[in-house]
Amino acid sequence: MREPTDDLPGEPLSSLGDVVADIARDMSTLVRQETELAKAELRESAKRAGKGSGLLGGAGLAGWFVLLFLSIALWWAIGSALGLGWSALIVAAVWAIIAAVLYSMGRGELKRVQGLPRTAETAKHIPDAMKGNES
Repeated sequence: MREPTDDLPGEPLSSLGDVVADIARDMSTLVRQETELAKAELRESAKRAGKGSGLLGGAGLAGWFVLLFLSIALWWAIGSALGLGWSALIVAAVWAIIAAVLYSMGRGELKRVQGLPRTAETAKHIPDAMKGNES
């Protein structure tokens, strides 16, 4: 771009409209790139959240089966030797351990969900880029 005081023939001055158009194009590119980054991070976070939720659902199902099938099975199988009350408690304890392990795995997976860390970091630089300080 030439300075207004230069009078070189054949070199037109950049108009204000050209400068505004360049800024608009750069902003559009920046917004598109940030949007694509956000979409990629959301897909990854949603995948992790889905996996963790599925594991927690499995833990809930296992807990339900603790109350139903194992209590009945252990109660019936061990009931003749120890009594019906003790046998039901033993079976329920085994399934409670399984439910606790599934819960722990699911909770750990959900804690690994990070959200949009790269998008948040790069979005912090937008005001400086608009001022011409891109570093």
